[in-house]
Amino acid sequence: MKRHHEKSSIPLMITVLCLGSLLITALWIIVDNGHLVPSGPPSPKKIPPWPSELCKGCRECYSKTWKKQEDNYRNFSSQLRSQCQGFDRAIITQANTPVGSNIVYSAESKRTLMVTPGIFSTFIKENPFPQKKWDTCAVVGNSGILTNSSCGEMIDSAQFVIRCNLPSLGKGYEKHVGTKTDIVTANPTILVRKYGSLNGPRRPFVESLHIYGKSLLLLPAFAFGFCTPLCLKAAYSISDIESPIRPTYFNPDYLRRLSNFWRSRGLHRGLPSTGLVMVNIALEHCANVHVYGFWPFSIHPFELNAVKNHYFDDKTGKWGMHSMPAEFNQLLQLHSQGVLRLHLGNCRPGKIEFPGPETDETGPLKNWDISWWTEG
Repeated sequence: MKRHHEKSSIPLMITVLCLGSLLITALWIIVDNGHLVPSGPPSPKKIPPWPSELCKGCRECYSKTWKKQEDNYRNFSSQLRSQCQGFDRAIITQANTPVGSNIVYSAESKRTLMVTPGIFSTFIKENPFPQKKWDTCAVVGNSGILTNSSCGEMIDSAQFVIRCNLPSLGKGYEKHVGTKTDIVTANPTILVRKYGSLNGPRRPFVESLHIYGKSLLLLPAFAFGFCTPLCLKAAYSISDIESPIRPTYFNPDYLRRLSNFWRSRGLHRGLPSTGLVMVNIALEHCANVHVYGFWPFSIHPFELNAVKNHYFDDKTGKWGMHSMPAEFNQLLQLHSQGVLRLHLGNCRPGKIEFPGPETDETGPLKNWDISWWTEG
């Protein structure tokens, strides 16, 4: 009986050993394929191939020595002013939109809203912009290209600074993006995602605005129907808690005019992004416009390393209604025409100087290796 038991257990042991060997082998295959084997140095992070078709003409445009072309600037600024009227109508005021007016939404042309006394009370009283132009303006986007750029001092030296979509300031970013703010925009999506549509306690939202000081908070209250209650909540919250920031609204009539302006220049897909809108406002109000943090691609143009979506996080968003690469190409054309100065490299210490030297931030343009911008 005992011998019979020993004989019957042998096949079982062999089976267990075979299964164990298979499991160990499979485990090593999984670990090896997952690159978790600790032997040897870690493999360098692979940079995805550059999609050259997204930036056709970049090499030709940006490799040229930059110099402001006063005639080109004046011509473009004059076209903006005559066709879009941003100097007077970019922002809704009590002066240009009285009680009883019908507001036509910029992205929903069939949607209208009659201005009630309650809504009217949230409008800024008069045009906040002076009737004369600033000498230097900086429009600051949020691209990860600003990471370790050392552009903060140069940005803050501008007479007027525009920032987009409630960016993170302070927290160690000062050296690279500065802190000065005269206008900051806020998209309704950030009010939904970050502040719960302002349905709960609103003090955290208002306190987060302190970093922007007495700047204008520019809201697209009349782009889509869902934007209106969100933006009004933001304005009421600021008023209730007595924050120094001043809520204001884009004029949808101006946004429609601007959309038509860019459509006539070949930007057919989607609506202009907030960043492009603010660049256009700056071009009407400023003699010299510097643009920072506008780079919609995932690879740095000079260092060739991966670039985060934002300098303060790597959350990826969908372009949706906007065509960021096409907009960037338009800005690049304006740069090449000497209408504005587009900054893509790291900045040298110091203040903005205009007209600028015939080199960009990191060296002479003609010596930069940007062969990766070519197609093929």
